[in-house]
Amino acid sequence: MVDSGPQDSTASRVADTVRARIIDGELLPGAKLSQERVQEALGVSRSTLREALQMLIHERLLVHQLGRGVFVRQLSMADISDLYRVRRIVECAALQRIEVIRPTGLRALHIAIEDGQGAAAEQRWGHVAAASIRFHKALVALAGSRRLDDLISEVLAEFRLAYAFMHDTQAFHARFLQRHTGIADAVGSGDLELAASLLDSYLADAEREVLASYRPQPSRRRRSRAG
Repeated sequence: MVDSGPQDSTASRVADTVRARIIDGELLPGAKLSQERVQEALGVSRSTLREALQMLIHERLLVHQLGRGVFVRQLSMADISDLYRVRRIVECAALQRIEVIRPTGLRALHIAIEDGQGAAAEQRWGHVAAASIRFHKALVALAGSRRLDDLISEVLAEFRLAYAFMHDTQAFHARFLQRHTGIADAVGSGDLELAASLLDSYLADAEREVLASYRPQPSRRRRSRAG
C-alpha cells in the first residue's frame, strides 16, 4: 500500500492557507476560487489542491456548484443561529471546566484583545473581526483539550462568514470588543462562573445584533485574488 502521508500533509497546509484567508476576511462569501491561481501560488498538484478543497467543503467553508466551480459559502440566518447555539454550549462549558489557569493562556487572551484594540484604533475592522476570533479560540484553549480546540476552530472559521454581510460591522465590533476585557479579567481572577455568565450574555446579545443586521447578497460570480 502506498503511503499518502506527505500528500495528506501538504493538502492540510493548503487548506490551512485558504481557511486563514477566509478567517481574515480576504475571501468573502460568494467569491469564486480561481483554482488555477491557488495551485500556482502554492506550488501544489491539482490532486493535492482538490483534496484540500474537499476538506474545506466538509468544514462548510466552501461549496461546489456543478458546472460553475468552487465558491466561498454564504450563511443563512438559520446557519448563524445554529452556530451561536454551538458556540454557547462549547465556549461556556469550556470555561467552566478549566482545571488550571496558565499564564500562557491568559497572555493569549490579552494579546488578542490588544490586537483588536490596535486594529480598531486604525479603523481596520476586518482585523478586529480576526482578533475577536482569536480571543474566543484562546478562551476555549484554556480548557486544555486539543479536541475542543479543533472543534471551536472549525466552528469559528465557519462563523467568520457571518461578518461579511452585516450592515454596520464597525459599530458591532466596537461594542463587543469592549466586553472582551471583562471576560478576560474574570478568568484572570479565577471566577470562572462569572466569566461563563458574561460570555453567555455576550453571545446572546451578539446573536441578536448579527441577525438584525445581516443582509445576505444574491449569489455573485466574483473571483478570488488568491495568489
